[in-house]
Amino acid sequence: MGRGPSIANRKGASDAQRGRLFTKLIREISMAARQGGADPDNNGRLSLAISRALAQNMPKDTIERATKRAAGEGADATQEIRYEGYAPGGVAVMVDCMTDNPTRTVAEVRHAFSKMGGSLGTSGSVAYMFTEQGQLLLELDDPAVEEKLLELALEAGADDVISDGGIVEVVAAPAQFAAVKAAVDTLGLPYLEAAVVQRPATTVAVQGEDAERVAKLVERLEELDDVQSVYANADWPG
Repeated sequence: MGRGPSIANRKGASDAQRGRLFTKLIREISMAARQGGADPDNNGRLSLAISRALAQNMPKDTIERATKRAAGEGADATQEIRYEGYAPGGVAVMVDCMTDNPTRTVAEVRHAFSKMGGSLGTSGSVAYMFTEQGQLLLELDDPAVEEKLLELALEAGADDVISDGGIVEVVAAPAQFAAVKAAVDTLGLPYLEAAVVQRPATTVAVQGEDAERVAKLVERLEELDDVQSVYANADWPG
């Protein structure tokens, strides 16, 4: 029987993964501050980025430095770019990136698609299948708390609150998301996810080899330094 990875190796992999996550979070904070200013009370995107960073135990001084530095910068070469394509099984994939070198980024994204049997498409080829929405995910087992959450979220402007098997999903338009999250925050509950995401209008069922290749494609894309988020309309087998 082969030996598994050593504790040191596993820790190294975990540290690398955490480092990539921190890099992406700082990049989002910087872009949000650059576009909307350094005051999170008047910048919903920055407020959300800071909340996500704090949820990952990023030190507050690291967040403050990133915010102030970005807000004080002049011209910056970093830009937001979205790539679209198809994964095996006809699954639509969107890849949101921040990069100072689009030539490098598109080459890396295209290579990931082709390696897993997918193909990079043109701008707009799959974006119409997704809608930008704010999403809060929480794990709850208390009906009374769930009822209070429902009341607070809807009063704050949420579009829907969906409960399924102990997981509660709050959906809101991007413009209302900050207000909805602030209302739900008063309950002091931990989030499984709190982000503005791209939700697919319809999903594509994938099984067997296609399911594995789609999952590996998403994983490869998420590991790229310039990639911020990956969205796919795959419906994996339960």
